[in-house]
Amino acid sequence: MSNERRDAEYTMGRTQSETDRLIKQSQLYDNVTRRFFLNSGITNGMKVLDVGSGAGDVAITLADFVGEQGRVIGVDVNPDVLETAKNRAVAAGHKNIEFIAGDIRTLDLPNDFDAVAGRLVLMYMADPVEALRHLTTLVKPGGIVAFQEADFSPYQSTLHADSPLINDLIEWGKAVFDKSGAHTEMGMDLYRVFVDAGLPEPTLHFETPMGGPPDWPGFAYLENSFRSILPLIEKYEIATAEQIDVDTLAERIQKEVAASKRPVMLPPHITAHVVLPS
Repeated sequence: MSNERRDAEYTMGRTQSETDRLIKQSQLYDNVTRRFFLNSGITNGMKVLDVGSGAGDVAITLADFVGEQGRVIGVDVNPDVLETAKNRAVAAGHKNIEFIAGDIRTLDLPNDFDAVAGRLVLMYMADPVEALRHLTTLVKPGGIVAFQEADFSPYQSTLHADSPLINDLIEWGKAVFDKSGAHTEMGMDLYRVFVDAGLPEPTLHFETPMGGPPDWPGFAYLENSFRSILPLIEKYEIATAEQIDVDTLAERIQKEVAASKRPVMLPPHITAHVVLPS
């Protein structure tokens, strides 16, 4: 398969701290993903391919949907994070999840899946259209293709004079993803990617967690996110560690939200799904 453009550098890094952040991220976006899978038609007894499994959260959620009669195959290029995923699946009592390390575009996989799904994976691929076209060949006629991706473009509407710290974080965060090669508007691009991959026009939804109360877990999540991307922020000379002061970031964001009375928004996610022709 042709792949002239290189995949994006994984912006968030590969540390244990990043694995922990992925788990926290899933907790904040879990309701979004569950509504997405419910609307897409993934249900009991299906065999589902999970693309870019990471710490296993999406695979574990899919296992809830397909039940004991179904099966989930999770694939990720990082074998280390899959060890965490395997342990978490066992701890959750799921015996119907298998994890495979490798590149989803080149692995030898069967073409009998009832559905293929992924969250925050196409945005890192060099050619999302070609990747999706390949993944579709692994799904049976009448099967489901379902992807959930972030989009940074709506952040421009949230910039405000009363939120200078949040404004800086938006600028720094988008810059590091841009420089890494990630598709920062992958959410809005999902419609085009599905159609260009030869799929029917997808059903789409837009959702984003927002919060403001002092006990909202999103503040800690934002701090941990910037802890993960800090090495690249410094590498790309976007900002300094002193400017970000990551160890106090959650507290400072919360104080700015309280003073400005403006909630903070986590990265918006757009979901897209289709049912393939029978």
